[in-house]
Amino acid sequence: MKNAFNRSTQDHARPTLPDFVTSRVERYYRERVQETWEGGHIMRGLIPDADALHLSSNDYLAIARHPDIIASMAKTLLESGNGLLMSAIFLHGDCPLLQFENRLATFMNAESGVLCQSGYAANTGLIQSIASAQTPVYVDMMAHMSLWEGIRSAGAAPIAFRHNDVVHLEQQIRRYGQGVVLVDSVYSTTGSVCRLVEIAGICEAHGCVFVVDESHSLGTHGPGGAGMVVELGLESRVAFRTASLAKAFAGRAGFITCPVDFQEYFKFESNPAIFSSTLLPHEISGLDATLSVIQRSDQRRARLASSAAWLRQRLTELGYNLNGSESQIIALEAGTEQRTIVLRDALESRGIFGSVFCAPATARNRALIRLSLHADLSDAQIEKIASVCRDIRTEVELDKWPSTRRLGDELSSRRRRRELVDEKNAVTA
Repeated sequence: MKNAFNRSTQDHARPTLPDFVTSRVERYYRERVQETWEGGHIMRGLIPDADALHLSSNDYLAIARHPDIIASMAKTLLESGNGLLMSAIFLHGDCPLLQFENRLATFMNAESGVLCQSGYAANTGLIQSIASAQTPVYVDMMAHMSLWEGIRSAGAAPIAFRHNDVVHLEQQIRRYGQGVVLVDSVYSTTGSVCRLVEIAGICEAHGCVFVVDESHSLGTHGPGGAGMVVELGLESRVAFRTASLAKAFAGRAGFITCPVDFQEYFKFESNPAIFSSTLLPHEISGLDATLSVIQRSDQRRARLASSAAWLRQRLTELGYNLNGSESQIIALEAGTEQRTIVLRDALESRGIFGSVFCAPATARNRALIRLSLHADLSDAQIEKIASVCRDIRTEVELDKWPSTRRLGDELSSRRRRRELVDEKNAVTA
């Protein structure tokens, strides 16, 4: 007779799940793994070797291994361990977490701020705290999923507006009334940049609360890395800024800028704040050290911006539709998941590893490979990315991608508009 504690994996008890659960699991394996991915997996390609270029990390400034950050975290971990495991609502007085909240808020030129467990928790908690079932919530169609989840948790109905279409946004507000407007400063899927100044004006004109997710611009944009809102001088016109500190800050946390009286309200109103344990002491000290590194990383920011601009130009010249990217995020939109697997394999076989984005992270049949650039990429490595993308165009059938056809239609429309203008000028001359 086998000892109950030495059973093999095959002997482990397996609970019986009802049909409404098993049918969903079976549908995933049937429709996605077997039919769409032909028994493979869209997220699991080659294993990168030591010389591979990793373009899947959000560590844009390449500081995750910075010695100052590591030393600060290690010292605190040895001295304090995991600290007191409890919700942050119990914290008061002179403690490192509250001190860092104030320091980060000052850095972002905000009156106050709240540190959260993640960017996802920051967005869901914030929307839950400012919207209700009666609140119209206007959201860019490309906004991060955590903002959409925040709308759901608030019981509100999302009112989408076309990506970066300020005319459509104003039309929606005129129809449904005063509410909350949600955008990303830099959109995580394609790297496009929000028209923040114009949307701020629309929010002011209609009395709307403006919320900007700065996850992909905090640290990389603005003076000292303070973000795009500060760069544009919009601090007083944006009610709340949120950010994941798992991007340029290379940690695990989220942040919300807010008025000083909102800080306490949020901590006692937001479910993620109330019902999740606070960050650990070594995480706080690591983030504090990271902020100091980011403030003195102007050269890294400049390097990242110039590398990204050069690569965007090269890829555009090669015929890739970059969907309006103006940042360190560059997306190659192959379309279907099958075509994206072909693109993934072509890149990985040549030593370039990006991130696969597919539904539900993208719209159906708009899957893509996202290349996240970082400050430590050399000129030779940037050139390699461009050269590989040049060489694989026939292999991946770039001319058949829907995004390529859209680009062609757009260029044709531009040419036709220029021709019309030229004809008009010739008649009036």
